[in-house]
Amino acid sequence: MAPVCVQAEEGIDTEHIFAFMIGTDVGNVGEREFQTETTGRFARSGGNYRAGSQQLELEFVPVRDFRIELGSTFSAYDINGVPGFDDRRQAGWQGVSVDFRYRFLDRQTAPLGLTLAVEPHAERIDEGTAAAVRKYGTDVVLAFDREIVPNVAVAALNLIYQPEWTRFVGTGLAEQESTIGASFGLMAQVRPGVLLGGEARYLRKYEGIGLEEFSGQALFVGPTAYFQLSERSRLTASWSVQAWGRPAGSNAALDLVNFERHQARLIFGVNF
Repeated sequence: MAPVCVQAEEGIDTEHIFAFMIGTDVGNVGEREFQTETTGRFARSGGNYRAGSQQLELEFVPVRDFRIELGSTFSAYDINGVPGFDDRRQAGWQGVSVDFRYRFLDRQTAPLGLTLAVEPHAERIDEGTAAAVRKYGTDVVLAFDREIVPNVAVAALNLIYQPEWTRFVGTGLAEQESTIGASFGLMAQVRPGVLLGGEARYLRKYEGIGLEEFSGQALFVGPTAYFQLSERSRLTASWSVQAWGRPAGSNAALDLVNFERHQARLIFGVNF
């Protein structure tokens, strides 16, 4: 097991250096990891909106180029006076997920890395409104990355598709929606085991899983930092701000109907 994420003979390991994105590395056969992912989302259109989630994850690599991750998420909300949202102050268990990743191209032997990630998830609390629901969805990410300066800097691109099916408990109302987007990240090694950089994400939300009716769009940008704390532990931190956005049928400079103004994420992981 490598003591740091950066090795002279292998370059930068991109598996965990990003926060809102993913790299193409998936780990070595037999690796096992426990990870906690804390996410905060703040500010919607009008009123007070604060949402936080804590995801606990177990990762393992059973065969070469293939990684499986099992996750369980808990969430907390403080919503007051937000148009279209019921006032809520609550916390509880949100749902479960399974993340499958397969690396098709290893950038050590190919011009760039290429990995496909598919993450089905089931939720009992709506991520945005905190309403009681029966929600099922899948996050599909096609990830590319390449070291633009060997052992110093790496760039990554993610293409995103996220369809979701939701039924609201009590009313029985059902809806379908989807999000597509692209993310770009750049990280540079400033010292062994420490990488600094940033991520930019452009997202478009639609009603229907087939992108039937456009709902809104947003551009998020912000810094990201990765720290190899010890031989077995690591920490990734990122803060992302909506720099531009627009809901459908509006000339607003931000889309605070479909997306938050601020998003933050802190990831801690340990090998065992």
